[in-house]
Amino acid sequence: MRIVTTFVLLLAVAGCETVATTQPGTVGVERQQTMMVSSAEIDKAAAQEYAKVIAQARQKGTLDRNAQHTQRARAIMNRIVPQVGTFRPEARSWAWEVHTTQEDQLNAWAMPGGKMVVYSGLIQKLQLTDDELAAIMGHEIAHSLREHARERVSREMATGLGVGIAGAVFGLGEVGQELASMVAQVTFTLPYSRTHETEADRIGVELAARAGYNPHAAISLWQKMLKAGGNGGPELLSTHPAPENRLADLKVYADRVVPLYQQARR
Repeated sequence: MRIVTTFVLLLAVAGCETVATTQPGTVGVERQQTMMVSSAEIDKAAAQEYAKVIAQARQKGTLDRNAQHTQRARAIMNRIVPQVGTFRPEARSWAWEVHTTQEDQLNAWAMPGGKMVVYSGLIQKLQLTDDELAAIMGHEIAHSLREHARERVSREMATGLGVGIAGAVFGLGEVGQELASMVAQVTFTLPYSRTHETEADRIGVELAARAGYNPHAAISLWQKMLKAGGNGGPELLSTHPAPENRLADLKVYADRVVPLYQQARR
């Protein structure tokens, strides 16, 4: 059994691919990523989970309850999506979608393939300007472009290979049968790494700037988030980089993309 498991593990490792999911853009995000599952599989699983979330929100009567919030989010997405080609040309044709839901949490998230939800509590409690809302939407869209969920699922699969693959070989299960639940888990439960968050921050400010939104609004956004959350910070910030480091990094990259913002505003 040890020999067979080792052999299957070696096959799985051989099946990994190292990819550059996005082009560097002006902000220069160029890290290579190791993936164990295909984009198509992840996107299919994400679409299934997104449909569940939307159906549940609709059933509870919280989906798009505030028409103004939904209109604002969709107007911003409509300006940002044409800019995604800078990082990933084929992403322009993704089935982009955004809804708002009437929840008190200071939160927003995007699934693989461009499916997004913004919580009304985030807009209302922080009294977000369009520039600030664009900052957080650009950040979440960046997670989708960089396929951070796919990368995290790949890491989870790698961690469980010894048990999961051996189980598949001996008829005890099938690797990937819980893929949809894994996508949901990495979206709603597991924290992004500091690397993922920094990449999303940098790409997010460039997307916002290219869409004609002030990139420095990302700084005021996170300052509002920290103030609203007190010492502990809101859930959205609970696993993110240290505030002082994050704000310093955002300022550097917001300054870098100011010419793009100025050009978009002409």
